[in-house]
Amino acid sequence: MSILNNNVTVPAPVEDTPEASGELDDLLALMARLRADCPWDRKQTNHSLIPYAIEEAYELGEAVQSDDDEDIKGELGDVLLQVIFHCQMYAEQGRFDMSDVIATLQEKLVRRHPHVFEAETLKDDAAVKIRWDEIKLEEQLAREARGKPQRRLDNVKAGSALMQAQDVQKQASTLGFDWEGIAGAVEKLDEEIAELKHELTNKSKAETKANIREVEKELGDCIFALVNVARKLNLDAEAATLTCVHKFKSRFGYIEAQLAASGKRLEDSDTTEMDALWEAAKQHERSS
Repeated sequence: MSILNNNVTVPAPVEDTPEASGELDDLLALMARLRADCPWDRKQTNHSLIPYAIEEAYELGEAVQSDDDEDIKGELGDVLLQVIFHCQMYAEQGRFDMSDVIATLQEKLVRRHPHVFEAETLKDDAAVKIRWDEIKLEEQLAREARGKPQRRLDNVKAGSALMQAQDVQKQASTLGFDWEGIAGAVEKLDEEIAELKHELTNKSKAETKANIREVEKELGDCIFALVNVARKLNLDAEAATLTCVHKFKSRFGYIEAQLAASGKRLEDSDTTEMDALWEAAKQHERSS
């Protein structure tokens, strides 16, 4: 271990090939070794890891739904990897280490459970929820005292982009910042799609690539406007998108199965054949 000036401890890398001991300190030493010797791990930043942390959380959810112990253990490990990876990098920066993270969590759990660790008595889970919200408010007041004021949309919870988009719109709507009906939302969607088309029309691949950030912004505006339409219809944009994903996977699986039945792989097929099988998959859905 090496200790920086602000008492942040950077784990020492394990030297030999480690065994799976099940000990946290050994895991931290393994992560330190990867940061030292693996080119991919070494080039990562706290920001570059964000998509992986989100992905692993979703995969853990799927594993729990599957109720397969081996899958669950694996996905819990992948989530833990994200925690120790971030802690390793913040320790290298001299900001905080794993012990600081654990201590912060311990303090929070004790603080938010006065009915367990103090003399408070709460009769049911509803009372616990009310007290929990009161404590979170106290924590927010403490944050404001540190110069971090609470804005009206700050209570939108982290989640997928679609979930956050719908929640942001819902929160803004309660403050009167919304279309009166669905027509305005649809008109806004048409407007955003037109702007995206304008950004893409009559441009070479080189021009589009050079201006990719503008294209990204216009695409984001289209998606955000489409989420607004879903909200106006009282539909969940996340659920609607997941339904589409599952439908696509099912149809593509049908294509793969039909090709396999004729002794072919997807790589051996072409667009025309796959399009025909896609239509056949749709017919199969209707008849099922």
